[in-house]
Amino acid sequence: MYLSKFTDYSFRILIYLGNHPNELFTVDELSDILCLSTHHLKKIIYKLAKNGYILSSKGRNGGIKLVMDPKDINLGKLLEITEDNLNIVECFSAENNTCNLNGACKLKPIINNALDSFKLKFNEYTLDDIL
Repeated sequence: MYLSKFTDYSFRILIYLGNHPNELFTVDELSDILCLSTHHLKKIIYKLAKNGYILSSKGRNGGIKLVMDPKDINLGKLLEITEDNLNIVECFSAENNTCNLNGACKLKPIINNALDSFKLKFNEYTLDDIL
């Protein structure tokens, strides 16, 4: 199992903002603090703001801050929002499946069960649990 950089960076951003709840940060400041690409950061900030996790305001007094209570930020929900592709094997993708064992394979349900368990484990925790 491999999480995308997008998901990893989303977790990092929320952890940092959660540990500094009363502060505003610019994209450049967060980029420097977290050692992340400004380009990646802008895309992540946009998605987190669009989903109501953070407030991102422009202008002289603008900045980025966490607006949801960390107790209300479920890590499993965040994983679903940030991870575009959890197809951990080829046969999970309708578009890219070239496996000729698909109809008789007994491995796919085992992998699917493991993936479901992975997601359920994340659902047990909130941002508050990891701050």
